[in-house]
Amino acid sequence: MRIDAHQHFWEYNPIRDIWIDDTLAVLQNNFLPENLIPHLKENNIDGCISVQADQSEKETAYLLQLAQKHHFIKGVIGWINFQNTDVEKSLIHFKKYKKFKGVRHILQEQVTGYMLQNSFLNGISLLQQFNLTYDILIYHFQLKETIQLIKKFPEQPFIINHIAKPNIKDKFIDIWKADISELAKYDNVNCKISGMYTEADRKNWKKEDFTPYFDVIFDVFKPDRLLFGSDWPVCLLASNYNQAINIVEDYIKFLPYQEQAAIMGNNAVKIYNLSK
Repeated sequence: MRIDAHQHFWEYNPIRDIWIDDTLAVLQNNFLPENLIPHLKENNIDGCISVQADQSEKETAYLLQLAQKHHFIKGVIGWINFQNTDVEKSLIHFKKYKKFKGVRHILQEQVTGYMLQNSFLNGISLLQQFNLTYDILIYHFQLKETIQLIKKFPEQPFIINHIAKPNIKDKFIDIWKADISELAKYDNVNCKISGMYTEADRKNWKKEDFTPYFDVIFDVFKPDRLLFGSDWPVCLLASNYNQAINIVEDYIKFLPYQEQAAIMGNNAVKIYNLSK
C-alpha cells in the first residue's frame, strides 16, 4: 500500500484552536476526510495515518470515529493524558478501536525536562503492552533530551516527526546532523519525511534547500526506517499536497523499487501494524 503516514483532520474552532492565529490564516478552515480524498486519489495513495493536533482525548475519540466511517484512514495517532492517574484506563478504552495505533504529545511546546518527568515516563512505559507506537514531535534543539528518553525504552517503537524540525530556512545543519545521527543509532527509532516545507523559507524555498537534510536522514536511518508523510493541511502554509509528495518521490526515484515502496507505504504498514 501507498500510505500518507502523517496528516491531520479538524473542524476549525477559533477558541480551541488558538494556535492557528492570523499568521496561519490558510489553516482557519475545516479540513475533513472529503477534503483529503481528491489529493489521495490524484497521487495513488491508498490510505493515511491521522495524527492528533489537539491535546484532548475528545479529539482522539473524534479521529477514531472518522476512521470507523472512512476505510482509507488506516490508523490514528491520538493524545492521551499522561498526567492523569487513570492513564492506563484511557489506553484500555481506546485500544478497543482497531485503528488506534499510537500516541503523540506536542512536545515542541514543552519546557526542557518535560520528557524526563515521572508522569511522562510512566505513560511511555505503558505503551508497549498495548502494542502502541509513540510519535515524537520536537524541534531540533530538543534532540539531546529525546536521546535520553529513547535510551530508557529500548523496546518501544518511536517515530520522529518532521525529521525533528531542523532550521532549514537558515541552513543550520551541523548540530542537528550530529544529534539526529546519534538518535538513529537506536534501532527502535523511525523517522517521518514530513513537515520540511514549513521549516524552510515558506515563500521562497527551492528544492535544493532540502537536499542536504535528505542526505543526512537517508544515510543514518536508511530506507527501511523512513516514512513519507504529507503533513496536510499544515503543509499548505508553504506548499500544496502534490509538492509535499513530489519532493520525496523526486529524491528517491533512483533507489531500488523495493526501497521506494518501503518509504512510500510499506514501512508505515509494518511500523503501525496497518490492515488493508
